[in-house]
Amino acid sequence: MALQEFFGSDPARVTWKIVRGDTSAIKVSFLQDNETTPYSTVGWDFVSIAYDPKTDTEFELETSFASNVLTITAPSDVTVEWGSTYGSVVAELLFDLQVDTGTQIWTPIVGTISVVGDVGGSL
Repeated sequence: MALQEFFGSDPARVTWKIVRGDTSAIKVSFLQDNETTPYSTVGWDFVSIAYDPKTDTEFELETSFASNVLTITAPSDVTVEWGSTYGSVVAELLFDLQVDTGTQIWTPIVGTISVVGDVGGSL
């Protein structure tokens, strides 16, 4: 099956756990049905956004692509803003990954960022 047949269908659902104030990253590969051959992603643009429904705030996450692997990064200067209390989970944000292939826009990943409270200190 061609990748285009899946555009707009059943995105992967991901739970991403991040410690507030830490840099965290997840890696994504776009593979063909044999699960080993990467799709050609030449010309694709990637955007990942986190959304905090409690503060109605969007945060653009960093995306980088190398060796057929897309890395989505939540940098520490962004995650430090997530949640303001101490506890096992101090915030839950929604996030997604959008891909613009040049002819279509596709959302292959949707999910939740579960933010674990840090105890304190600074480096």
